[in-house]
Formats: sequence, structure tokens, C-alpha cells
Amino acid sequence: MMIRTLVVDDEPLAIQGLILRLGAFADVEIVGTAINGREAIRTIRTEKPDLVFLDVQMPGFDGFSVVSALSDITPPMVVFVTAYSDHAIRAFEAQAVDYLLKPVEEERLAHTMDRVRTRMQERRLCDEAERLAARLAEVDPDSVAAIAPATETAADRFERVINVKDQGQIFRVDVDSIEKIDAAGDYMCLTTAERTLVLRETMKDLERRLDPRKFQRVHRSTIVNLDNVRQVKPHTNGECFLTLASGATVKVSRSYRDVVARFL
Repeated sequence: MMIRTLVVDDEPLAIQGLILRLGAFADVEIVGTAINGREAIRTIRTEKPDLVFLDVQMPGFDGFSVVSALSDITPPMVVFVTAYSDHAIRAFEAQAVDYLLKPVEEERLAHTMDRVRTRMQERRLCDEAERLAARLAEVDPDSVAAIAPATETAADRFERVINVKDQGQIFRVDVDSIEKIDAAGDYMCLTTAERTLVLRETMKDLERRLDPRKFQRVHRSTIVNLDNVRQVKPHTNGECFLTLASGATVKVSRSYRDVVARFL
């Protein structure tokens, strides 16, 4: 499978150098280049590359601004390339496949391409499983349950570890360890048995990253890990309360009660 690749850098020599190194990989197809952020956004939308090598510091739109501008489409895989190591935290927060320092070393680039191939394979398996499930649901809804083991790979598209920057440190949070998530404006409070960490992200975006078979919104501002629910306490007004493994209590509003009931 060819990896359709776009190279973005405001230095033409840097583009040429990276393309030269990428020539060592038979499965890499260069579909375009861009010398600034605006051009990169236009090219990504038209060419729909699988992979983008994206310079961080560029005039106007920098690399992170490019990623933000693509929030309305399925984004390509991104590898940030920069001469400065102090952007690594933001790169991880942007869910980049990798972060390369200039000048790019051949051995380090080979490692990056291995990670890219693994990510592409996971995406391909997920897409195939979802297409099969959708088709079977149309022609024979009763048979959908029979392919459950095959569709397990769809879970690969959901996060297993979330990187959270807090007080100058990066915490790698195992998703399964998260008990609940509470919204506070554009910030999310991720609560585990050990600590509560603050992540700058919207509730809607975070929901896309979590497996809905485990994580469900039970209130306008609360997501719960259903594996941590130990007790359900109905309330007279149609609401109910969940008791979690830690002993914490979470209210389930009436509009979300049916959603939770399907998983309990």
C-alpha cells in the first residue's frame, strides 16, 4: 500500500532534503509540497494525503495552526519536523504520529515510517470492519452480532493513552484508568484513582477519542467509564445516581438515562 505523502516546509532546501531521504522507502509517494501553512491546508484538502511531514515554525500559519484548521475533516497522519525540541509537548497534544528534529537522521526516519505503517494498517482494518458491519446491518440485521469478534479491531481507532500536560509535565494517562471526566468550559478534568488532571479540549472532541462501549456521557458535562460503575440508584424525579469504584457519586440526567441503561 502506497503512503501518499505531503512535505511542508518554508525552506525549499529542507523540502528537497526530506524528499531525498524519503526516496529510500519504496512505499512512499510524494503527492505534493507546500512552503507555508495556507498552501498546506489547501493541498491537504484537495490531495487528501495519508501522511504530512509538517514544519512547525512557518510565517503566518505555523504547523499547529494547520492541524487546527483541519478539524472539520478526517485529518491525515502528521509528523512534525522542526529544528527546536521545545515543541514536543504540543506535538504530542496534537496527536502527532512522531516528532522529528532537523536535520532528520535516516535511522530515525525509518523508525517513524514503521510507526506510520502500523497506524495505516490499524485504520485500514477499522474501515473494513465498519464497512462490513454496515453492509450486514442493511441486508441482515440479525447477523450483525455474529461478526462482533471481527469488529473488535474498530476499537483501535480510539485512544488507549492520553497525553496530558499539567504543571509543566506530561502525564501519560491509561484510558482504562480514567473513572470519570468533567467539563469546565474548554477544559476537561480527567479523574483517575490517583489524581485529577486538566486537559484543554472540548467535551465533543474528547468523546470522539474514547470508545463509546466504555465511555458514555451521563450528563451534559460528565462522561463516565462504565467499567467503573458499581451501583445504580434510581431517583424519584426520573434521574438516577451512579456509584463508582472509588465511592464517588455521579448524577445521570433524565435525557441520558436510557443511554446508560443499555450498557449496564
